[in-house]
Amino acid sequence: MKTTIALRAGSSEGRQLRVATLAALLAGCSLLAQETKEKNDAPKTDTAPAIETETEYRNWIEFGLGGTLIDGDKAAFMRRSGLHKDAFGGIEDLHLEQDVGKRGVFTIDGRGIYDNHDYSVRLELSEPDKGFLRAGVTEFRSWYDGSGGFFPRGTNNWISIYDEQLAIDRRDIWIEGGLRRPDVPEITVRFSHETREGAKDSLSWGDATVTGASPAPNNLRGIVPSFWNMNERRDIFDADARHTIGKTDVGLGLRYEWFKNDNSRNMRRRPFEPQDRYLTQHDEVQGDLFNAHAFTETRFTDKLMFTSGYSYTTMDTDLSGSRIYGAGYDPVYDPLFARRQARDEGFLDLAGGSQMNQYVMNLNLMWTPLDNFTVVPAVRIERQDLSGVSEFVETSFGTGAGFPATQEEIAAESEKGLLDVSESLEARYTGFTNWVLYARGYWVQGQGDLKETETVVVSNVTDLLRDTDFDRATQKYTVGANWYPLARLSLAAQYYHKIRNEDYNHRQDTTPNRTGNRYPAFLLAQDFETDDSNVRLTWRPLNNLTLISRYDFQLSTVDMQGDGLSTVQSSKITSHIFSESVSWTPLPRLLLQASVNYALDKTDTPADEVVTTNGVPLNVVLDTKNDYWNASAGVNFVLDDKTDLQAQYTYYRADNYVDNSAVSQPYGVDAEEHGITAALIRRLTDRVRWTLRYGFFNNHDRTSGGHNDYDAHLVMTSMQVRF
Repeated sequence: MKTTIALRAGSSEGRQLRVATLAALLAGCSLLAQETKEKNDAPKTDTAPAIETETEYRNWIEFGLGGTLIDGDKAAFMRRSGLHKDAFGGIEDLHLEQDVGKRGVFTIDGRGIYDNHDYSVRLELSEPDKGFLRAGVTEFRSWYDGSGGFFPRGTNNWISIYDEQLAIDRRDIWIEGGLRRPDVPEITVRFSHETREGAKDSLSWGDATVTGASPAPNNLRGIVPSFWNMNERRDIFDADARHTIGKTDVGLGLRYEWFKNDNSRNMRRRPFEPQDRYLTQHDEVQGDLFNAHAFTETRFTDKLMFTSGYSYTTMDTDLSGSRIYGAGYDPVYDPLFARRQARDEGFLDLAGGSQMNQYVMNLNLMWTPLDNFTVVPAVRIERQDLSGVSEFVETSFGTGAGFPATQEEIAAESEKGLLDVSESLEARYTGFTNWVLYARGYWVQGQGDLKETETVVVSNVTDLLRDTDFDRATQKYTVGANWYPLARLSLAAQYYHKIRNEDYNHRQDTTPNRTGNRYPAFLLAQDFETDDSNVRLTWRPLNNLTLISRYDFQLSTVDMQGDGLSTVQSSKITSHIFSESVSWTPLPRLLLQASVNYALDKTDTPADEVVTTNGVPLNVVLDTKNDYWNASAGVNFVLDDKTDLQAQYTYYRADNYVDNSAVSQPYGVDAEEHGITAALIRRLTDRVRWTLRYGFFNNHDRTSGGHNDYDAHLVMTSMQVRF
């Protein structure tokens, strides 16, 4: 198979235009600096020296202009940096302030960067002892890289089938008012309208026949990129009130949400092959949520305080959607669609909904029986009731005349109940000189039930009926100490041990646990255990030198028991994190900072021990590793009373790649990144500040076969005027 590879480089004309734009930008900045220098160097007349007074400027506006030159994958750079390719600019920061009456203030804050899709405006009118009124609009964009996977064997096993520069815009339009009169309850009301629109990548990739893999049918690999189309709306109304009655603060609040999500996942399977087909799955959810909450805070004495809280939430949702295969995205279901090598299953006309009721209560007491000893006991109770129903038409495609397309109407129901009771106890002691000792205990007892049914409507046959009771218990114990042996030295250490046990009693199950349909009734018990410790050292050996060192260690194990099987350790997770930061001021005008983090993270499962009949490791599933380096270094140098120079270097390295492409798809990360930025800040006058920034970024990603590599240059300048 020969796979088409999409070109990522921009046109030469576009590159020339961007270079010319940046050159003009730099030339203009140079002329501005020269003009300012000539003005400062002009002969001074003999006049009496003026008395300098510092003026407070309450308003300012800052204009900015920038651009990027990218050699390589633009989508990968945009996702990583959050910056748009090519040129962008506008108002980086705006603040306008005006007195109203004797004590009132009206302010406007804003920002608008064209082509970076970064806009905001905020208006506020406030007056002490009366209240405030605020309103605003915010929009920002997040970029995503729609790349798929890379298969290292054979040739050209990298598939690019659409424009991979994906983005999602988030918007928030809101208004808020507050009453702040003396001896009157504080009341705050807010309404916001939030949206999320655009497209982003999905890690549920489609399959393709790749060269260099095992013979059919084992030469399929999931490397074909797929994407989400997002269209989400949410309206939120909040109202809160707070008042003090005697020694007690009382608060009440309401929250109501309307939401509607219309999202679709778009996947292509076996592109450029005879079995080429498109899959679109629509997931539509709409509903509303109502929450009422209240709290009290009572300080009986300086040594005894009691707080309580209660929350009730109810949520109703309606579901709809479909999963359809066809000759393009968003197809109309066609039962005569060409037969495929493997069966494809989908669904039509999904309709249903769910309802949730949640009740939560918190009770907390803070008691200080001694000047150096504090105890905080707390209790939390949570109850949840969930129910859901759905109906849909299940579809399937077969191969040849013997496997015709089929449709079955399915009805499903589920009910779940959950009750959790948790207690905690914290004690803190400061009676030893230069020591703070603390200990915490946390316990949870939970129980619930889950019932699921699935019925074929036409035949009225229940092909799935499960009724499960479950119990869970959690314990977490924490001890820690902070020690200050010297004025310049402090040491902190903490350790916690956490255990969580889950047991399942399947009172009824119509699906045999030794067939393909095992979950969830196959699982009888799961036990989670975690040990975590960390130490932190802060040391100032010199007045101008500070060192902070930290080490974290965590070990987690998961033991599980399946139906008819003995208990096995299903995973072991080990993490080490080392970090060091240094801050040094060798000269009054020079500040140096540096930090480094090194993480070792590994998840070991029995799946990596599976071998063939000849004892050869199968390597279909490998241990998961997340080892990486992070480092940064920065310098801030004051050249003179009006000029600062800043520079920073960042580094990232991960080397977790294992080429098991002979039997599977390698996913381990092998990447290296470098970033260098520099900024020149010049105060031209007491009201005008000019900044010039440059950055260079390099990324090499072996996991993607180098297809996501890039070298990027960034140039930005800004001018702030205060008035």
